[in-house]
Amino acid sequence: MSSDGSTVTFRRVPGSLRRGAIERFAHKLQAGVARGRGFDCLVTSDGELRRLNREFRGKDVPTDVLSFPSEGGRLGDIAISLGRARAQARQFGHTTEQEIQILLLHGVLHLLGMDHETDRGRMARAEKRWRAVLGLPDGLIERVRS
Repeated sequence: MSSDGSTVTFRRVPGSLRRGAIERFAHKLQAGVARGRGFDCLVTSDGELRRLNREFRGKDVPTDVLSFPSEGGRLGDIAISLGRARAQARQFGHTTEQEIQILLLHGVLHLLGMDHETDRGRMARAEKRWRAVLGLPDGLIERVRS
């Protein structure tokens, strides 16, 4: 893991994804949303996300994105399910790359301490604002509300 920049690690690099574009997007998030603070992201299997969700949140179900805040200068770590990202991209009519970007943004906002379940819309407003700036389709919070 990186000491100051943000990294994106793929367990298996899918040929259909432009890895460099996702890495550049992570750096954009670091510079803008995270105000220069680095984070690390792991794009992995649905099974690994389910295991992490069970281990750290006590929920034995697969999920699309998890965030693990850290103390100090770095924001923390994000884990994204590639399988979920692909399925959600098909469901919502955009690319897997865009879905990973949506999940990355959502994860970074969680690392910044936002929680859409308890913050009376603060995270939803921030996510909507950043999606507009970054040119992303509807995010996770809007989908749940629709």
